[in-house]
Parts: sequence; structure tokens; C-alpha cells
Amino acid sequence: MSGTWSPSEDKVRAGFYMRFISAALARINGGERGVVTVPVKANWGPVEQVVDIESQKDLQDKFHTDDSEEFTAYKLIRLILLGEPSKVMAYRLVDGSEKVSSLTLKDNAATPADMITLSSAYPSTRPFNVTVRDNVVDPSNKQDIVLYEGTKQLYVFTVDRGSADDMVESINNDKDNMWITASKTNDGNGELTTIANADLTGGNAGTSGVTNEDYTDAMAAFETREFNAFALGAADEALQTSVRSWVSRLRDEGKKVIAYMGGSTTDDEDPNAGDTRSIGFNHEGVVNVTVSGKLDGVWHPSAEVACYVAGLASGQSLRESTTFAATPFEDVSPRLKNSQIKKAIQSGSFVMTHDGERVICERGVNTLTSLGEGQDNSWKKLKIIRIRDAIATDTTKTARDSYIGKVLNNADGQAALLSALKNYFETLSPELIAEGFVVEADEELNANAEADQFFWKYSAKEIDSMEEIYGTGHVG
Repeated sequence: MSGTWSPSEDKVRAGFYMRFISAALARINGGERGVVTVPVKANWGPVEQVVDIESQKDLQDKFHTDDSEEFTAYKLIRLILLGEPSKVMAYRLVDGSEKVSSLTLKDNAATPADMITLSSAYPSTRPFNVTVRDNVVDPSNKQDIVLYEGTKQLYVFTVDRGSADDMVESINNDKDNMWITASKTNDGNGELTTIANADLTGGNAGTSGVTNEDYTDAMAAFETREFNAFALGAADEALQTSVRSWVSRLRDEGKKVIAYMGGSTTDDEDPNAGDTRSIGFNHEGVVNVTVSGKLDGVWHPSAEVACYVAGLASGQSLRESTTFAATPFEDVSPRLKNSQIKKAIQSGSFVMTHDGERVICERGVNTLTSLGEGQDNSWKKLKIIRIRDAIATDTTKTARDSYIGKVLNNADGQAALLSALKNYFETLSPELIAEGFVVEADEELNANAEADQFFWKYSAKEIDSMEEIYGTGHVG
């Protein structure tokens, strides 16, 4: 692991620790980037599990497309995917009342008996219904179980007459079946009674009673995974405070993640409210969006727009910046005046503006406004923090994979580690860091190191993005 430390602090867990100071900031282009996590409410999909989503089709298959007000999965994950991260990890929130829908099919005896039960694959209120009919091609030996969602036919299961066990096995082993499961209730007479559009009933999505505790359970699940960004997608103040504390702890422990949050539509109507929220967060690991965005004719509050920003920032290479990046939004609200934009940036707010042709991001800033010890204004830049995080992640991985517990802590082992680190930095120069960087042993700290400790340091000058251009004109 990597972590923030001070020279007087003694670490207990074996690992690779780095002390970050502004003078040592370097720009690198290594390590896996682009994984965004998000807790969601959904009417489909596995509950209380981390689910990987890599495409729009993946999203539709795993969480469906229900974007009604009660359900957030489709709209939040879609917004993240528009930013083009490599992957989204989603966690479906439930309140304990979730339940699958079901329908029991009877045999066609004179006194019909229950034979097999069909259940939705996940807790849901999706309007599934079933028709049972004789198979057109082989009506004497086969029957069709036709699955609909509303009036849309989803799939036809063709089963053999004669055995409830065989029918259940045929449905459950169908590799294209992503909607229902089957179980035997009784043997019956081996033939299903025909029915038309009988509903699966009793389903519950389990979202109406979701609490902040359910969100913290999601955060605990994400904590065991490797990711770069967390998009909350909700505007609850107490929950946001918990997220800020969680991110701060993770970063101190060496897990370099950035949280992206925002407000409600009402919050967004008052720019001062968003700026006050940013100032309250005051952390390099928290980005706060303060404007609503219109996409495909639908207005999204800043808490949802923040999901897009999480995908955008995480999906960019470390050469890129979100500053002035074009977005897919058609409009923003409010349209800030120049003085309001300046105030927002100074407050640590991430805002978007309409430049007359398109909606673009303004300065790519995090919410840090009150600098701490060893910090300067570079700590306020989202891009710089992402680069610093990449340094921690990549160099730690090099040490963990090839050196910690594998080489002797003697002159040869230390030289091998320094050589690997130098090679890593050399691949970044001169594109992201200037030539002349230094990677070396920290002799002052190593003088008092324990037998299993080794300290190193680096010095490099980053090559920043061009974000301000000034021109002087002479006339006459």
C-alpha cells in the first residue's frame, strides 16, 4: 500500500510509503486510469453487489433502461459512460423490502395442479407476463412459454411435454435467458395448461426506504476494489459530509480516489449555495459541480452532472485537462456571468458555461481553497491531483510487485529499486515532466530507518497545460 506519512510516524503495515510535498510534484502517464464507482437505485440487476459496466449495452442488460424518478441507475451510469472512462462499477441499493415477481404455471389436468414457478431474475416491478401455448411445429410433444414485458415479446422458451424437471432445466440452462428462473412446484401431469398474458406479480424494487446507511454499505463494498473516482449522484448534505470524510480517510491510507458531488435543482438556482458547499468540502479529493445541465431535452441537477464530470476526468489521459473540455450538454442553468464564474472558481466550484456554440467546462478545480501545510495553489487543480495520485499508485505497484518481500534491503536491492523508479520517470520525460528530474535515496531519513525500511525521494518539474493565453497589441 502507499500512504501519506510524516518523518516522525511509524507505519505498522508492510508497504510502500510516499511523502508528498509541492516541490516534488511530477507529471506522469502511467497506471490504469478511468474506473468510476457509483451507488444506484434500480428496478433490475444484482442487489448489494459491485457490478462492472463497460458499455451502453452492458448497462441496459444489467440494470435495464428504467429512468423514472425512483430509479437512478440508467441515467447516472449513462452520464458516466458519456465521459468515456474505461469502466463503471455500480452497486444497487435496496432497503430490505426487495422481492422478485413470480407466476406459478399449472398442469392441464381436470383438476389443475401447480407445476412450475417462474420468477424474475432480480427483485423488480418490471411488467413481465407469460403466454403458454402449443408449439406450432410440434404441438404433440412441445409447448412454448412466451415471455413479454408489457406488450413487447422478449423471448420464447420451447419445452418438452412430460417432465416438470426437464422444463425447469430447459429454462434455467438457456444461455440467452436473462430474465427469469424456473423451479418445480409439483410433478403435475407433465403438460402445462395454456394461458394468455398472465402477469408475474409480487415484485418490489426495494428502493423507497433506502437510507444513508445503505449508501455507506456501498462505499464499504467499493473500498475493497481498485478505482479512481466515486460519483455520489445524490444531494443529501449529511451523506455528502460522510463521503468527504470517507475520501479523506482513503487518501490518507493510500487509496487515491476523488469524489464527485453536486446539488439539487433548487441548490443550483442559487450560485452562492453551490459555492458555499464547495468551501465547506475544502479538499483536494472532492470535486463539487454547481450547475444543472440539459441533455437530450432533460435537465439534470448538478449532483447528476457530477457523474458525467467523474467519467470525463477519469477517462482523460494525464496529458489532458477538463479545463475548457467540450461536453454533450445542450445548455446549463444558471448561465453564470463572468463575475459569478470567477467567484465559483475561487470557491472551488466546478462549473460549466455556454460559450454561444456549446457547453464547456470552466477551470478543472477541486474544492480545496484553504491550503494546508506544504500545499500551494497547484493542489487546487484537478489535473495535478490526478497526476499526483498516479505517482502514488504506479510507483507503489512497481515496488509491491517486484521488490517488497522479494529483495534484500541492502545496497544492491535499494539500487535495483531506484533503477526501476528512474526508468519509470524516464518514460515520462520530456512529454509530461521536464528533463533533469532526480530520483534518489533519502539519505537523511535512511540514516535512522529500521532494518526493513527504505526511503526515496524525487524532484521534477511538471509540464502544465496551457490554460491562460495573453496577448498584447500595438496600434498607431
